[in-house]
Amino acid sequence: MENRQKVLNLISLATKAGKTASGEFSTEKAVKTKKAHLVIVSIEASDNTKKKFTNLCTYYQVPIYIFGKKDELGHSMGKEFRASLAVLEEGFAKALVKQMNINGGSKYESS
Repeated sequence: MENRQKVLNLISLATKAGKTASGEFSTEKAVKTKKAHLVIVSIEASDNTKKKFTNLCTYYQVPIYIFGKKDELGHSMGKEFRASLAVLEEGFAKALVKQMNINGGSKYESS
């Protein structure tokens, strides 16, 4: 199984376990309430959305990755489209970071 699919499967597992928040509002809230251990933003998200979450995650010191298409992320969460999601559990976050590092998901550095 390729790593890309492993990442999506991990998101799916985390969602089933109730350890993700998705959608712009919920993701932002998870970061601000310090519940997020990782934020994933779709490569298809608007530059504005990427910039917003990059700034937010930099401020709150939450790792952020740009990974996957909106439909892939949404599908893995049992939804239609998702441009952003937060992982609320450290174990899932670490496993996802490991897979995305192997898979070349880009860790977003704010300039």
